[in-house]
Amino acid sequence: MLDLECNMIMLVGPMKGGIRYHPEVDPDEVNALAQLMTWKSAVADIPYGGAKGGIGCNPGDLSKSELERLTRVFTQKIHDLIGVHTDVPAPDMGTNAQTMAWILDEYSKFHGHSPAVVTGKPIDLGGSLGREAATGRGVVFAAEALLAEHGKAIKGLTFAIQGFGNVGSWAAKLIHERGGKVIAVSDITGAVKNPNGIDIPELLRHKESTGSLKDFQGADSMDANELLVHKCDVLIPCALGGVLHRGNAADVKAKFIIEAANHPTDPEADEILAKKGVVVLPDIYANSGGVTVSYFEWVQNIQGFMWDEQQVNRTLQNYMTRAFHNIKNMCQTHDCNLRMGAFTLGVSRVARATLLRGWEA
Repeated sequence: MLDLECNMIMLVGPMKGGIRYHPEVDPDEVNALAQLMTWKSAVADIPYGGAKGGIGCNPGDLSKSELERLTRVFTQKIHDLIGVHTDVPAPDMGTNAQTMAWILDEYSKFHGHSPAVVTGKPIDLGGSLGREAATGRGVVFAAEALLAEHGKAIKGLTFAIQGFGNVGSWAAKLIHERGGKVIAVSDITGAVKNPNGIDIPELLRHKESTGSLKDFQGADSMDANELLVHKCDVLIPCALGGVLHRGNAADVKAKFIIEAANHPTDPEADEILAKKGVVVLPDIYANSGGVTVSYFEWVQNIQGFMWDEQQVNRTLQNYMTRAFHNIKNMCQTHDCNLRMGAFTLGVSRVARATLLRGWEA
């Protein structure tokens, strides 16, 4: 099944969203994720509309050459829909920098060399320094902003991280460097825990050498389902959506939840967690570091001038901190929680842009 790029309206700039290769890709999911990207870009205050696209396939079943052919044919089908000032794809689940390199190369056959047509590219092809870590780093900046609001800091707090792919591993590494204790980690290969804190650099080396979290000597194995209800200060779901639901929300022991995954908390769980007094930092803000640094990459490509990594990270922190305070101001104005405050901020910005462009009914 092939699902072409599905775009939301372009209000203040080109549309932006990831290309997903996954067996469960379908038009409804793509539409929902495109809409989330619209609000996420607005919350982050970057000049993009929302988009998403994908191919219904299992990339793990395909060879590298098969993935390349699939990507190039896909690009041939959508090259008139995407563009530097129209729609700028990025990597998502099942795709990576190599996928973006193939899209760039195939698109350039039709339109000339256009490095700004995709983001998340390899550094050698105009990718931005800091892009690989951007979502995980943004999660940490978001956590710092939230915790500071409550008079706390990462140092000394305990963290459980579900998902140890790109986002989860970077978040864990940066939390560890700041003195936070990552006491539980899980991914598709297993789950491990250590009440005294896991040595994250060692776990990363173990995962790289074995491809799994299993048999790591610095922690005990645990049931992956237990991680979500493991006792900790901060829970960070970094995997698939819908992992917090009516069946487990009441057992969550964390005081704070940072939604690094897309929609990890379903509406029923949201209500249960609110009644328990758990503070949830919503996904459309918490995981916006990736699209924000994608914006920085696009800007660098258009200017033809690349930033050093310190500038990328410093500017990302400024954007994440400013966005958090804007959400908090919206919460105070409307007496609502962080999720409603974030959506209210995003929708209000899109509505204002709509009116200013004369699109009102």
